[in-house]
Amino acid sequence: MTTLHYIYDPLCGWCYGAKPLVQAARAVLPVIAHGGGMMTGANRQQVSPQLRSYVMPHDRRIAEYTGQPFGEAYFEGLLRDDSAVFDSAPPTAAILAAEQLAGRGLELLGRLQTAHYVEGRRIADEIVLLELAQSIGLQAQAFLAAFNATDVQGHIKASRALLTQVGGQGFPTFALAQDGRFTLIDIGPWLGKPEAFADWLNQAMPVQASTPAMACGLDGCDS
Repeated sequence: MTTLHYIYDPLCGWCYGAKPLVQAARAVLPVIAHGGGMMTGANRQQVSPQLRSYVMPHDRRIAEYTGQPFGEAYFEGLLRDDSAVFDSAPPTAAILAAEQLAGRGLELLGRLQTAHYVEGRRIADEIVLLELAQSIGLQAQAFLAAFNATDVQGHIKASRALLTQVGGQGFPTFALAQDGRFTLIDIGPWLGKPEAFADWLNQAMPVQASTPAMACGLDGCDS
């Protein structure tokens, strides 16, 4: 069986840009998500004017390349809220909990991305994560129990090991697994073209390695 491995971060703008590709791919073949922990530990970031000035040009570029919407609640709300912290660990734990409970991790990831980039929600806050999990039909008590029991740091460590194994340059990284071997996918040509990406996956053609310009690295986003 051919499987698509998707190494992502919930706070990675290019991963949000690739959201339609993930949705299209899921109609073609199994997709396994691996959270890479881009903004965890020392890389957690308090929202500040400097952070806003840094990410906005990247976000404008992502919108231009992919057609993905970015909301005013994000640009003029969340990115001006200096009490907010960008931390990948809690949303990654929530995605793992959703996957464990109902096989709905990727669905929750998509909901979190919209909440962050369109609605300007604080997706590192547990109360927000609980509300969003309930919005896709997960039961509150079961979700919180799974969320609190998740070994998110172990998952991130394994995801980074996989990123190295497949030769990925950052987030997002897509790799097809066939017969025990990985083939790295350059998603650049497919951004904004999910139907064409699905057609390509159906043909399972060989591909070249992904371009760093379309990815966020372990310490942030490339220009």
